[in-house]
Amino acid sequence: MIIEWNVDPVILSVGPLSPRWYGVLFASAFMISYQIMKRIFDAEGKTMKQLDQLTIAIIAGTILGARFGHVLFYEPQILIQDPAEVIAIWHGGLASHGGALGIIAALWWFHKKNPTFGMTWLFDRLAIVAAISGMCIRLGNLMNSEIIGKPTDGTWGFWFQRIDPLLLPRHPTQLYEAALCLALFGLTYWMYHRGIAEQKPGRIFGLFLVLLFFGRFLVEFNKEHQVDFESALPIDMGQILSIPFIALGAYYLLRGTGPTQA
Repeated sequence: MIIEWNVDPVILSVGPLSPRWYGVLFASAFMISYQIMKRIFDAEGKTMKQLDQLTIAIIAGTILGARFGHVLFYEPQILIQDPAEVIAIWHGGLASHGGALGIIAALWWFHKKNPTFGMTWLFDRLAIVAAISGMCIRLGNLMNSEIIGKPTDGTWGFWFQRIDPLLLPRHPTQLYEAALCLALFGLTYWMYHRGIAEQKPGRIFGLFLVLLFFGRFLVEFNKEHQVDFESALPIDMGQILSIPFIALGAYYLLRGTGPTQA
């Protein structure tokens, strides 16, 4: 029941090129999302030019939001010590909560450029692809042996040999969150095809936020702290940052629709 995990984060090296599993999975998230959104745009009479514009905005919002979020929430000293490091996404350090905020900002920008797309319309449909993207990213974390869990009782779990030289089974929290995202993808896609997005705008987005971030809140209990200062907090930063998203999701569920509906 103990899985020895020692995967090389680098897939292969060919001259100066050394593609990594995380990068491939991160890129795959956008490619899969694009194909799903293409079907949705085709079915609802939207243009591919609009989809391309939305995709570029989402990619920029995800990457910049995730990086700025990591610096702001986990390493704020970078802002003073080395401001140029803030944009150094190639050094690692991406926060999913920051990425979520970046996506919301990107959707707002797209909505302003394309007023016929309501924010709730966008939220309901982007929730579907956000779920599958979250799964790809957490699998990338697994391949990097990062975002690891706390030790288990010793009879099962993943032994991350790149982290622990001696045998120490840990919770594979990356897989917990990947499985949650996959389940949410199935649920939100099913709800969309059942017409929930049209019948009850905001319901898909609200349920997605509540289930994703409540699940993330629970998984965090079995996850190691990302930074030292979290040890002094009653709950870790990931849990603190999940609470506003749960509240926003509850708002959409209770109201049934968002404030900007097309």
